[in-house]
Amino acid sequence: MISFSPPYTPLASATQALQQDGFALLQVDDLLNLCQCPRQSWDELALFWQHLEPDQYLKDGGKYRQRKHASVLINHHDLTIVPYRPHFQPTSYNALHGGMDRWFTPCDDAFIDHPALQSLLLQLGDIFSATQINSPTRNTSQKPTWFVEIHQFRIDTIGGIGRPTPEGAHRDGVNFVAVLLIDRQAIKGGETRVFATHSPHGQRFTLDTPLSILLLDDQKVLHETTPIQPIDRNQPGQSWRDTLVLTYRLDSFLDSKNPSA
Repeated sequence: MISFSPPYTPLASATQALQQDGFALLQVDDLLNLCQCPRQSWDELALFWQHLEPDQYLKDGGKYRQRKHASVLINHHDLTIVPYRPHFQPTSYNALHGGMDRWFTPCDDAFIDHPALQSLLLQLGDIFSATQINSPTRNTSQKPTWFVEIHQFRIDTIGGIGRPTPEGAHRDGVNFVAVLLIDRQAIKGGETRVFATHSPHGQRFTLDTPLSILLLDDQKVLHETTPIQPIDRNQPGQSWRDTLVLTYRLDSFLDSKNPSA
């Protein structure tokens, strides 16, 4: 089924939607209820997108992407910050930028320690753990340890166009992905597309409300976001799309020393 308006899922049905459809899209009120952090906390968190660094690894020659990166472990409700490590994806998941260690600028310590982010990381861990535990392919009464990567992205239109996913429709090589819209400023485009991995079925919609969050079962669906352009071509430097992308993986991080892990 194709949908052009965001197909929101009630928070109480998020686990069921992930199991049945491979994705769940939550509205801002559900995010606030999930994390129990006031809106002011999220406004504070959004300020960290003002100080990202250029992505030096774009193979299309573009200058439209800024980002920072960090890694953490979540075991039950214990969150451990991992010493800084590179981001790695095998070429089987990212044909454009895979196969190499990418050493992005680390996220700020104050960002990682922020209550809104830490609450989000832990609450999503609970949702994904429940999805795994209730899945017929995983039979365990213990919550797993999640290997989580944190990505802050700003896609701008200074060059006329910005590409949120230059690699096209893809999987990330993890178990679950969360995409939180932080800000969408004076742009057109940026349509989110979610495709079933083993069928032609998919959804199309645009994330246009800050703090709406898309949850994906990375083993069931592929995802991409279409390019963005400035609404006012005379002011391309005033247009951008900010997102927080979180990936959750069981057993280990993806690593260039063991790319098939």
